Amino acid sequence: MKVLITGGAGFIGSHLTAYLAEQGDEVIVLDNLLRGNKIEDYILSKITFVEGDVRDQDLVMKLSENCDQIYHLAAILGVDIVADNPVETMETEVEGTKNVVYAALKHGVKKVIYASTSGVYGHSAIEKSVDEDIMIDPRTSYAMAKRYNEIYLKAVYEERGLESISLRFFNVYGPRQDDRMVIPRFFEQALKNEPITVFGSGKQTRDFTSVEETIISLVKLSEVSTGAEIYNIANETELNILELAEYIKEITKSDSEIKLIESPANRYDYEVERRVGSSEKLLKAVGFKPNTNIRLGLKKLQESLYQIN
Repeated sequence: MKVLITGGAGFIGSHLTAYLAEQGDEVIVLDNLLRGNKIEDYILSKITFVEGDVRDQDLVMKLSENCDQIYHLAAILGVDIVADNPVETMETEVEGTKNVVYAALKHGVKKVIYASTSGVYGHSAIEKSVDEDIMIDPRTSYAMAKRYNEIYLKAVYEERGLESISLRFFNVYGPRQDDRMVIPRFFEQALKNEPITVFGSGKQTRDFTSVEETIISLVKLSEVSTGAEIYNIANETELNILELAEYIKEITKSDSEIKLIESPANRYDYEVERRVGSSEKLLKAVGFKPNTNIRLGLKKLQESLYQIN
C-alpha cells in the first residue's frame, strides 16, 4: 500500500514507519521535527520524508494523493509542553485532523488511523480497568482535543463515509523515547546514579505498553476494522510509579536514591491516581493484544539501549 504517516519521525511514528517500510509499503512521512528525527538511517533510505507541519493544508493535500491509508500521529506531546502551550496543542490536533480528513475525502483514501490517548478517561473509573464504553472525563487541552477528534471522525464517517480508527494508547514505552517520559527519565537518572525523582506519593498507577506490541496492534486493526471505531491499546497490567523506579534501579544496578518530589501545579489534571486499560475489544477484533510483562520489557530495553560500560 501507499501510506502517509503524520508525525512519523517521532517515537511511536518512527517505529510504525520502520514496520511498514520493511513490509514493503510505500511510506511518506510528514513531520515538523520539533523533537528531532527518530527514524533510523537505513529506514530513511526506503521512504519519502517531508519536513513540514500538519496544519499546512496544501502540504497535507499534496502528500496524501494516491494514498490508501493515512496514519495521523502528529501531536504536541509531553505534560510540561502541553500544559504550557494549550492553544498550540489544540490547534495542532484540531486543524491537523481536519486537514487529514479533507485530504482523505478528496483523494479517496480508504481509512484514517488516528492516535488518540488514554488521557480521555481523565479521573474516571478509578475502581476498575477502563474499556471503550465507560464514561470519560477529559480535563486537559490535550485530552479534550483528542476526544473532539474522536467524535469528529465518527461524524465524518456517518455523513461522508470515511472509515477511521481512533486508538487510545496507554503509556507506550520502548527504544527512542525521549526523557520527557517517565521510563527513559528514570533510566537516565539511575545510570548516572542521580536521585530518581518521583512526583507525588509514587502510588499512582499506570498501564505500560510496549511500542512493538502497540505497532502490531494498530497495523492489525488497520487491516480489519470498518466504520469508525475506538480501541484501547493497553497491556492490562497496573504498576505504580514507585515500583517502576525500584525495577529500573534494580536492573541498572544503580546506587540512586528514590526521591519523592511535589508535583508542579500544572500537572494536576495529568496526575490521575489509577489507570489501567482493557484490550478485550482489540482482542476480539484481531485475535491479539499486548501482553509483555513490564519487568521483562524493561530488562529488554535496558539490555538494548542502556548498557553500563
